[in-house]
Order: sequence, then structure tokens, then C-alpha cells
Amino acid sequence: MAGLKQIKTKIVAMKKSQTVTKAMEAVSAAKMRKAQAAALKGRAYARAAAATLGRLSGSREISAHPLSALRPVGRALYIVITSDKGLAGALNSGVLRAAARGIATSGLGAEAVSIIAVGRKAHDFFAARGYQVDAFHPNNAAVTGAVVRAIVDEAAARFRAGEVDRVVVAYQNFVSTFEQRPTLRTVFPLSVEDLQAVVEDIAPKRGAFSAAPAPSMPAAYTLEPSEAEVLNAILPMLASIIVYHALLEAGASEHSARMVAMKSASDKAGEMQERLTLQFNKARQAAITREVSEITGGMEAMAA
Repeated sequence: MAGLKQIKTKIVAMKKSQTVTKAMEAVSAAKMRKAQAAALKGRAYARAAAATLGRLSGSREISAHPLSALRPVGRALYIVITSDKGLAGALNSGVLRAAARGIATSGLGAEAVSIIAVGRKAHDFFAARGYQVDAFHPNNAAVTGAVVRAIVDEAAARFRAGEVDRVVVAYQNFVSTFEQRPTLRTVFPLSVEDLQAVVEDIAPKRGAFSAAPAPSMPAAYTLEPSEAEVLNAILPMLASIIVYHALLEAGASEHSARMVAMKSASDKAGEMQERLTLQFNKARQAAITREVSEITGGMEAMAA
């Protein structure tokens, strides 16, 4: 049995660890609420974007536009969103497995797939497996328009130039505090279905934010000054909605998963303290009993 001093040292270490994990749990809970609120606030804008794309879908010009044109997939670009840090349970491994499974399902080899990594975990995972990582963006700060524009502009330029035939974003979709779902969405070719799916993912199942009218989709839409000019300006902006909300959902999922992981760690530290305290009490009682026995034995020897 370990000595009393060793057990006491372990108890103190567990208390310090629990203090740290509880602090991290509180910070993650606050960040999770902010990230979820940001996603919900942007839901009206995303719904309007889906409605706009639905109206534009009746135009003949949009079906021939380079950013919405369907073609056989020979090369693909994956935008994979993970965190920079760990301590978040299976958050990162889930989205990385989903992205790898999507690549395998497409039948493309590593040489035919390019990666835009958002988060160090995604960069390290695909770089170690021989994939070409075209760009890396840290994921340790709030979502900014500059990051979204950089990602979408690069993806749109490569898709328009024919360097890739499909652009997919992989991220963790925030379902609830205890559930995050790895999700893959097609960014290019841009479609009403994928944009509407993003809107549905943002909407909670219950509550004040759950009601949402379906976007209207007339058969034709008049564009001025010209269809080409309007579509060239608006389609990248509509695609940025998918990437923007993927980043928001991934942020909310990260903080939620870390909060749950830290709560579990705090509970385990508490249980360990209880076991160590019980072990300490048993060891101390054994030491007292041994000392009493030695004193008693000495007294009996002296009396004899």
C-alpha cells in the first residue's frame, strides 16, 4: 500500500486538476452559447440567401454558370474544419473520419484530392497521409469575413478554372450540447438543395427559432443589369453562407464537446479524490492500529 504522504500528494494533484477542468468547462460553456447565438442570428440571412438562390434557379443563365455547372468529378477540393486544440473528445476524429469516408466513397485517390485545412488537426491528419494541403487557416479565433472570403474565393477560382470538379466542406454540425454530427456539404457546384440543407441544420427542432417559411422558387427571374454580372457577384456570396455557417457550427460543436469532456474529467477527478481519500483513511487507520499493537505488545513484554 502506498504511503500516507504519496496518497496525500495524489489527492492534492486531483484537486488542482479538477480546478483546471472546471474552469475550462465554464469557459467552453460561455463560448458555446455565443457561437450558437451567432449561428441563430445569421439564420434569417441564410434563409434569405436560400430563397434568393431558389428564385435564381429558374433562370437559364444560372444552369450554365461556371459555379453551378455539374460535370464529372475527376478532382475534388475538400474544406475540412477542425479545431487547433484537443481535449474535445471525439470531435476532431469524427469529422476527419467523415471526410476520409467521403473521399473513399467518391473513388478518388489522394493525388486527385486537394485540402483546405481550417484547424491544425485537419492539416496534420491529411498532410501525414500524403494529401495536398493547398491552404491552412488557424481555427483559434472568432469567425471573420476575411477568412470566409479567402476560403470561398480560392475554392471558386479553382472550380471556375476547372482545376477541381467539386468543392465539399466537412465540419461538425451542432445538434445539441451532447450531440454533434459530422456533416459534408457541397459548396460548388452551388445548388438550392445544399444551401437549404444548411438552413435546416441551423434551425433547432423546438423553440422560438424553429419556425421557418420555405423559400419561394418561381420559374423565372429577371436580372439587371445582366444575368452574367449579377450571378458573378452573387453566387460566391451565396456559397460563402455555407462556409460561414459551417465555421459557426464547428465552433459551437468544439466548445460544446470540450465542455462535456471537461465536465467528465471533473467528475472523474472527484471520483478519484473520493477513492484516494478512502485509501488514505484506510492507510492511516492501519498505521494507527499497528502503532497501538506495538505499544500494547511492548507493555505486555515489560509486564512479563
